[in-house]
Amino acid sequence: MVGLPWVRLDTGFMRNPKMLALLSERDGYHAAYAWLCSLAYCGEQGSDGYIPAAALGLVFARPREAELLTKYRFWHDVPGGGWQVNDWAEYQESSAETQQRSQSARRAACIRWHQPGCDCWAAMHPAMLNGSDPQSGTQYTNERTD
Repeated sequence: MVGLPWVRLDTGFMRNPKMLALLSERDGYHAAYAWLCSLAYCGEQGSDGYIPAAALGLVFARPREAELLTKYRFWHDVPGGGWQVNDWAEYQESSAETQQRSQSARRAACIRWHQPGCDCWAAMHPAMLNGSDPQSGTQYTNERTD
């Protein structure tokens, strides 16, 4: 899992009917803050929107806030414990996408700044030294293109 230093957030989230309904509840403001913190937690942890029950305190939530967030479908209960952020995959980059983007950027920087044949970009994923990415099947070359 690769974490993100940021997450996407619609600037109009506070006008969403679900958010307005949540805010009308007792402890709704606490739950809304917990939801925002849960987005940050999932992004940082690269959990693809999953919040383990043990992390409830880390997102500044109590069982009451978790109940409200599931009631208004900001979170969904996960069998076996924890919650899944609603529509995470629709609005956020997956951990695999983040890893691929990071690896591509590392490779591009290596090609630009180092001598031909330098494999420092592949050091974090030794399987890529053979010239292909095992996840995407992309073939790589260490030849400079400039």
